[in-house]
Amino acid sequence: MPNNFALGNETLWSRRQLLKLGLVGAGVAGAGVLWQNLSAGSKTLVRVPPISTNTPSDAITPMKVLRDFDYGTVKKENGRTVREFRLTAGTSVIQLNTAVSYNIWDLNGRIPGPTLRAKQGERVRVLFLNKAGHSHSLHFHGIHTSEMDGIRPVSNGSVAIYEFDAEPYGVHLYHCHIEPVTRHISKGLYGMFIIDPPKPRPMADEIVLVMGGYDVNEDKRNEYYAFNGLPNYYMDNPIRIYQNQLVRLYVLNLIEYESAVTFHLHANFFDVYRYGMSLAASEKTDVITMGIAERHILEFAFRYPGKYMFHPHQDWIAEEGCMGQFDVISEKDNQNIPKSS
Repeated sequence: MPNNFALGNETLWSRRQLLKLGLVGAGVAGAGVLWQNLSAGSKTLVRVPPISTNTPSDAITPMKVLRDFDYGTVKKENGRTVREFRLTAGTSVIQLNTAVSYNIWDLNGRIPGPTLRAKQGERVRVLFLNKAGHSHSLHFHGIHTSEMDGIRPVSNGSVAIYEFDAEPYGVHLYHCHIEPVTRHISKGLYGMFIIDPPKPRPMADEIVLVMGGYDVNEDKRNEYYAFNGLPNYYMDNPIRIYQNQLVRLYVLNLIEYESAVTFHLHANFFDVYRYGMSLAASEKTDVITMGIAERHILEFAFRYPGKYMFHPHQDWIAEEGCMGQFDVISEKDNQNIPKSS
């Protein structure tokens, strides 16, 4: 699979550094963690821990999916900003555990598909190539014309173009809408679609978690569950974050065959921005219930270093793979950050 995103050593960006590299406003994966805040002119720095050296550099893993935002290719057409994305549906095999492999339909060689990102008011253009052997489509949540609704089948070997204005701001999603829709989604044809607000949110370490399930017996019941594609990955490979640094978690529930699931964070509480459609938190809690396709922004910072679990509070879902840990790095290891010049 292609290496769509890789962070080597610890990443630290300031607006001036990005300007020097010519990356401000461009669709660059890796610099994207700070992109939505740059127009505010803030010089606040966000420190991102390095990816473990155990992570293969040539593979798309859940660890790389965490902070990988696809900003597309930026163009100017008739005075407007156009963000053009390319998504290809294909097939691949993933290893759910040491004994069970599973055939999936993927997008750009990964599950979930790329996290697409634009700003409210921009024009979005998605070039969709279907190479997955069956008819598929892409349906985007948001506002668009009926012609762009993504319910028409795109046959194998064909291309479809979806084009619409990015509105409203919030955390949205896209998925295949070919019947049976449940099967097409659970087999892997889905992803997150973020539209950033006109007024940028405060700087934060931004992380994506998409919950999914696997019906390997095709009996309309999930046998395995996962965050970002692979069961138990973040238990074996905890997500490293820094103590007392704001984390902005984009969470999406796409577990089919379950009417609702919860998301629980250990030893902490989070501010909830429902559907990402507000700049003010609606509540503070440590457990939130999410129906299928429901998604929110959850913001928090850990006061104490150590390892802390996160998982649905339905124990059978957590125990079958939808469980992970945050590894909070001591603040003393987050010192001597170079000042922005």
